Amino acid sequence: MSEPVYTFFAAASRGVAPLLSAELRALGAEEVDRTGAGASFRGTLELGYRVCMWSRMASRVLLQLARVNAATADALHEGVLRMPWGEHLAPTGTLAVRFNGTTAEIRNSHFGALRVKDAIVDHFREAHGSRPSVNLERPDVRIDVHLYKAEAVVSLDLSGGGLHRRGYRVETTEAPLKENLAAALLARAGWPAIVARHGSLVDPMCGSGTLLIEAAWMAMDRAPALGRQDLGLLSWRGHDPRIWSRLEEEARERTAASRKQLPAITGFDVDVRAVRASLANLERAGLAGAVHVERRSLADSVLATGRPGLLVTNPPYGHRLSDEGGVRALHAELTTRLRSHYGGWRAAVLTTTPEWAQSLGIECLPETFANGPLECRLLLGDLPGPAIATPDKRGGGEADVDAEARAPAEAYRGSGGMIDGTGAEMFANRLRKNLKTIGKWARRSNTSCYRLYDADMPEYAVAVDIYQGTEKTWAHVQEYRAPASVDPGRAAGRLQEVLTTIPQVLEIPGDQLYFKVREKKRGTTQYRRLTAGGGAFREVTEGPCTFLVNFTDYLDTGLFLDHRLTRSLIGDMAEGKRFLNLFAYTGTATVHAALGGARSTTTIDMSQTYTDWAIRNFTRNGMSGSKNLVEQTDCLQWLETPRRDRYDLIFLDPPTFSNSKRMERDSFDVQRDHAWLIRKTMKLLADGGVLLFSTNFRQFQLDESELTGIACQDISRQTLPKDFEGNPRIHRCYRMTVV
Repeated sequence: MSEPVYTFFAAASRGVAPLLSAELRALGAEEVDRTGAGASFRGTLELGYRVCMWSRMASRVLLQLARVNAATADALHEGVLRMPWGEHLAPTGTLAVRFNGTTAEIRNSHFGALRVKDAIVDHFREAHGSRPSVNLERPDVRIDVHLYKAEAVVSLDLSGGGLHRRGYRVETTEAPLKENLAAALLARAGWPAIVARHGSLVDPMCGSGTLLIEAAWMAMDRAPALGRQDLGLLSWRGHDPRIWSRLEEEARERTAASRKQLPAITGFDVDVRAVRASLANLERAGLAGAVHVERRSLADSVLATGRPGLLVTNPPYGHRLSDEGGVRALHAELTTRLRSHYGGWRAAVLTTTPEWAQSLGIECLPETFANGPLECRLLLGDLPGPAIATPDKRGGGEADVDAEARAPAEAYRGSGGMIDGTGAEMFANRLRKNLKTIGKWARRSNTSCYRLYDADMPEYAVAVDIYQGTEKTWAHVQEYRAPASVDPGRAAGRLQEVLTTIPQVLEIPGDQLYFKVREKKRGTTQYRRLTAGGGAFREVTEGPCTFLVNFTDYLDTGLFLDHRLTRSLIGDMAEGKRFLNLFAYTGTATVHAALGGARSTTTIDMSQTYTDWAIRNFTRNGMSGSKNLVEQTDCLQWLETPRRDRYDLIFLDPPTFSNSKRMERDSFDVQRDHAWLIRKTMKLLADGGVLLFSTNFRQFQLDESELTGIACQDISRQTLPKDFEGNPRIHRCYRMTVV
């Protein structure tokens, strides 16, 4: 006999519902229907219990008992009266009623709650001659009633006093962050992916330690409700203790298995009371000694050790500081800390001041989060630092980096063109070594454009890419942005050594070397020229294809070397296929498809600059316009338009983030929106068709729970070129088909 299926509702604060929906699906929920206040779902009683045990983001879990007529107050009373309350509550038990909604007759929640309470009491009086009593603090059951128009949904609160009350936070500071909101922010910031690669976490203004504890529990796979004795389901008359015992045992086993993997988690706060509160809460959470907390001012909140990871904080808002000057001072100091000491980290800052995003160099997400009575925004992004900032190559209007294209000959003039100094000689020797290995591999594999050097020596933090044309060889150099802690004079000297050494080792003239300094930048700079214009296009080859590259005018050259094998794979798969290239950039994948024998190609990109560039690439390769369509339009808008065409092979390589005014949607975030985008694109696949999905977002996690009916194969390693093996997370790539 199959188990009964129930309808549940998981409540959440504003802004958390999308994250909660994804969490519910990951826990096994089906038929998830998201609303602004949470999400409904269907499943067995065990599923409802599992959500109570494991949900980090829900504030309550309601089990729907009945829908009753509520056209009038008397009708509401009659409908509730006839419900089988003996299945849920003993005649001498205790209850509390929460009521939400009004009608013309039921004008306030207090009156509605009173009528529901009276109906339940009258039911027991008629059936047993006794009645339950009201207990608002610790009732046996909490009844939740939601009134909408002429109907009332009557539910049992399985969570009791609220799932956000984990039990560890007794000591608090002013305006503490709710536990489930903290968990949602950590999930939105990508903390699980950072844990997977053993990254650290720092909260420089940790308060009572809520973010620290939630981060640690997530990292150690600790169920939020494990050990709680105040859940509503435990005193419910219909409770099945066998199910709950099994879930408790499972939770204990999972925690025990992952405890040893806890990453470095550190909190700082200038207030000694906050530090004491954090330490006390950590002890109650079972994390004493596992999470480090100490008293430090924001100016001194620099992590001495630990791998780059997530810096997350809920700083005091203006409402919590004595004056506007205090807000500005805190903002300035936080900006300084992030820029000077946390390069290469991901930053997440919850604030009521979204304008901070620009100076912090990170994005303001569109979601609004309710932190008590305050409406807050999450500022989120990767901080420029030890790794070269990779441009968001296909993002409409959102550039991850800005670049300055320097005149190559002027860059190292005055050095006499001679390698000078011990450091320069060490750099030269490393280049020569790489030429013997990577250069030899490139010649054997007939690879003419490749990465020769990628910050192999920390002192010389640059990437060197080689582009070989038919007659000339060019070096394209990208410099790491030196952190503020590095003496500017020393950094400039090392750059001088780099730009002097490269032409000498490669045996090329100075005017064949180009370099860019990349810095984090907001705004719509993706397609603007970096120079006054007129930079020449150079012709290079890749397998059977000929491409045009430009070293001076734009953020990027027009050819992304890390996708060399991906493009080759497309060429191998394309014979006789109808090929679609979305977010196509300069159309290089399309060229491979066409030369691989594609029946037809369609190339879509929002940028006129790039679609014109693509057409020039097509012309170079003899591709006729009759079967190679190019369209300059917003890809997201294009996907929303109903279409009859179907494609056998699709390449989908969206930007990491875009807030371009030209896009129809307010913003696009690849981690948040990739499932929606993939589902939309998969509708264009012909029977037996294949979608190749790729992203350069380094913390990307594929949400397979949102991709039901789609077979996903991770081919990232298969598409990683040899010259990028030292940087295995340069991109992620998946092969997808309809099941």
